[in-house]
Amino acid sequence: MSLFNEKLKNIHLKEVLILIICLFLIQYALSYFNIVHVDSSVIYFCIILYFVVKLRPNFPDRDDVAEVFSFDLLKYVILIVVMNIFLSYGFLYLSEVIIRIFPSFNFISILGNVSNSIIGFGLISTVLISPISEELLFRGVFLNRLKFVVPPLFAILISSLLFASLHSYGNIISAFIFALCMAILYVKTDNILVPIFAHFLNNLIAEIVVFVDCNNVLFNNGSVIMCVSVLAVISFIVVSHSIIKELNSIK
Repeated sequence: MSLFNEKLKNIHLKEVLILIICLFLIQYALSYFNIVHVDSSVIYFCIILYFVVKLRPNFPDRDDVAEVFSFDLLKYVILIVVMNIFLSYGFLYLSEVIIRIFPSFNFISILGNVSNSIIGFGLISTVLISPISEELLFRGVFLNRLKFVVPPLFAILISSLLFASLHSYGNIISAFIFALCMAILYVKTDNILVPIFAHFLNNLIAEIVVFVDCNNVLFNNGSVIMCVSVLAVISFIVVSHSIIKELNSIK
């Protein structure tokens, strides 16, 4: 393990939580008094700066980077990302069906949109800032510190639930599954760059799909919806089986 990844494990959870609370209080105060609007991506960027300061001068070395792009691991990462993309759309379809059947559930969707505003949807924020800050927080700090309190399996589940809670209704389950995959990748490799890269790739592909699908075919074309739904079910079965297998091997 590199000094960078070793030092990351030593960051205190209390210190990170105080920083996050202070940043969001500042954001709220600036907005409440109409001083200036601070986008939440700025908060995420500040969190990244905190990690840069805390982890200097031990930045990732060549071995850390080389591991990310090793052929066997890269194949595994790409497979996880592609299947999670199908999963996310599958659960979005399912959430729309549930809301149509039970319109009263629409308030959950509204609450979810509030949570989404925390993350921010600018291209740079979604593709770069979010993957780096979220992986450093949820896998690098939360997962590592929770392992001192509860068994690794529970640490993975709790940190993944916390990650999923930041996502909207319709995305919560797929975000939880994705978080489990990222946690497993991190535990298996002990290299935070691996889930960061996987998260980056996932968000980049998702943004490209949204950009290409300018006519919203993924939600308006019955044949496309059916095809993606089938792939989502297959992905769910494969990913679930893989997650259960990996979690059972973690002690």
